[in-house]
Amino acid sequence: MSTIGIPGLILILIIALVMFGPKKLPELGRAMGKTLKEFKDATRDLTPDLDDDDDHKKKEKKNT
Repeated sequence: MSTIGIPGLILILIIALVMFGPKKLPELGRAMGKTLKEFKDATRDLTPDLDDDDDHKKKEKKNT
């Protein structure tokens, strides 16, 4: 599996600039940032439920 390096990121940014133009690029960046934030918040809401179950099981093991 290969990774995207600095030259690849620069190429992607240049292509995005040509496709969307300099006026739309900040709007797209903001929209992407909001989407990622909402995704992180949603996954954070799910993980404490799993962590609470694990903590409850650990406490039960310690008490027995």
